[in-house]
Amino acid sequence: MRRFAVGLVVLALVAVVLLTTTGSAPVGHFTSAAGKDRFDAAYGAAMARMPPPDATLDVRTGFGVVRMYRYDGAPGDPLVLLPGRAAPSPLWADNLATLRAVRTVYLIDLLGEPGASVQSRPITDDADQAAWLAEALAAVGAPRVHLVGYSIGGWTAANLATPYRRAAGRSGERLASVVLLDPAMTYASLPLGTVLRSVPASVRRLPRSWRDAFASYTANGAPVEHEPVAEMIEAGMQTYPLALPQPGLLEPRLPVPTLVILAGRSVMHDSAVAAATANRLGARVLTYPDASHALTGDYPDRVAADVAAFLTS
Repeated sequence: MRRFAVGLVVLALVAVVLLTTTGSAPVGHFTSAAGKDRFDAAYGAAMARMPPPDATLDVRTGFGVVRMYRYDGAPGDPLVLLPGRAAPSPLWADNLATLRAVRTVYLIDLLGEPGASVQSRPITDDADQAAWLAEALAAVGAPRVHLVGYSIGGWTAANLATPYRRAAGRSGERLASVVLLDPAMTYASLPLGTVLRSVPASVRRLPRSWRDAFASYTANGAPVEHEPVAEMIEAGMQTYPLALPQPGLLEPRLPVPTLVILAGRSVMHDSAVAAATANRLGARVLTYPDASHALTGDYPDRVAADVAAFLTS
């Protein structure tokens, strides 16, 4: 069962983004040395599930140092993967092998989130979110990349690719395409029921069982299991308060080819509304009717096949 880990990602997204449970510091940070040690141990255990990267890059940007991992794969413009909130690179453990068969893969730990990236300057708005990512992509070294984002990573990818970001020179012509995997706050708002259900789970100091219950809800009732990726996410949620702006609904008409894969049973939005909006705005849309928001872990082969077909179409 793979849904447990991504369910916790969804929990982190709702608790931190919607309810703005951020710390008082101007940048994201670990609350103590012991908390950082706990997270680093969990992060290391989760990374151990994956093959060693072919390269590890620490890219200095105007907002901090961004950790990237390169996994060599099939030739062509590489894939750059952005994970969900509070869920750094090991989130992609189930997808790595299938996506490497498509292209070389770069994994990014989102700046300002628990992970190996280190925020050093406040990120105050959508333009700042686009700026650090554009700087990080420049370090990939490829003329163009395919940007793949899951959940809040999908919002982050779409935010970079929006026309006014490109007009401001944030992304230039570096993006060959964008793939958005059940992106949050991108083509439809979060349902009120999801927001209300997240309230008891949004406080870091409350029992983990409350977060587990909400995580199970986000994965359509799948049981929560405490394995390395889930332990990493839980450690980050408890020890790393964020200081990031709350993302607004984008509804973007992107100037690059865009594939949107939606979960038909996602609790992060009304998938029918999101599909209609994405279609109207020129994206190619696929819906997995029986999928929960945890579609990356539940359908890794299908996701990779659909991404490969999109890139060659």
